[in-house]
Amino acid sequence: MSKNILVLPGDGIGQEIVAEAVKLLACLRDDFGLDIDMDEALIGGTAYDATGTPLPDATLDLARESDAILLGAVGGTKWESLDISVRPERGLLGLRKELGLFANLRPAILYPQLADASTLKPEVVSGLDIMIVRELTGGIYFGQPRGVRELDSGEKEGFNTLVYRESEVDRIVRVAMDIAMKRGKRVCSVDKANVLECTEMWREVAVRVGNDFPDVELSHMYVDNAAMQLVRAPKQFDVMVTTNMFGDILSDCAAMLTGSIGMLPSASLDENGRGMYEPIHGSAPDIAGQGVANPLATILSVAMMLRYSLGQSEMADRIESAVMKTLDEGFRTPDIYSEGMNKVGTEEIGDAVVAALRAN
Repeated sequence: MSKNILVLPGDGIGQEIVAEAVKLLACLRDDFGLDIDMDEALIGGTAYDATGTPLPDATLDLARESDAILLGAVGGTKWESLDISVRPERGLLGLRKELGLFANLRPAILYPQLADASTLKPEVVSGLDIMIVRELTGGIYFGQPRGVRELDSGEKEGFNTLVYRESEVDRIVRVAMDIAMKRGKRVCSVDKANVLECTEMWREVAVRVGNDFPDVELSHMYVDNAAMQLVRAPKQFDVMVTTNMFGDILSDCAAMLTGSIGMLPSASLDENGRGMYEPIHGSAPDIAGQGVANPLATILSVAMMLRYSLGQSEMADRIESAVMKTLDEGFRTPDIYSEGMNKVGTEEIGDAVVAALRAN
């Protein structure tokens, strides 16, 4: 049965990088027999400009009917003056919430060809392979009450609420445990249990879930130490699981260990494995339209889509091999360029991956 993929280019460089991923999907469909249909819809700032909302009902309806979603990026300086309720990011948060995409998988892998692109010493990062599992639909980004109020003194006060239920912690830790069983069988749960009661409860639930996975070594780390350890000795980690906000920060930190945030994909899954796939970087309005953005994270997000939502692990392997071959051949966008390599733009490196895919 044909699978339906909803394509949401979004804002900024999202338009350019998604075009390269769609080119790859079309190749898989036409040359390798991948049975898919693709629809495209608006989200984020472009959706607001066209419809007055960052998440139109038409987009949400298509998302609910899809088997998987490919997203580019949302946001940009153009929309920063909007009320927070209609900023582009609210479209993305709303989509995650409405679809129940609670488990965010963010791999941080250093490709051997890019060891010199990392700002850390090669011996610190060579062989890096971490999976960060971020809870995505709870925590301080969604907690109530929230807002800005004026005090009797006339001073404004902003407030947000960090809140988790036991069931929310239980299910995300179980995802991390399941992933660890297929990897190095080590999970580090990251919290701030020494000062935040909410994450003290998080740790208690993590311990309880860990008892159901006796083959997995469970450890705990405060988030400030985890950030330091990612830079000091990142290869000590196998799977990390943490809250929405902590995961947002730590996964971007881990991304730079790999040389460029433009190399890292992500998956956001519901309880049934249906997911939304996107690069972890933003819309980069400063380089949008210049044809220099790195589409490899988006292309690798397609590989995650094939593996986790479409049941096509062999095709996912083909994509990852094609990316490796493209790097072996020296193709580099500016963010990963080093002397002696072949500096190319967004379309050129996308074409190179498609050519490598067909050659294999």
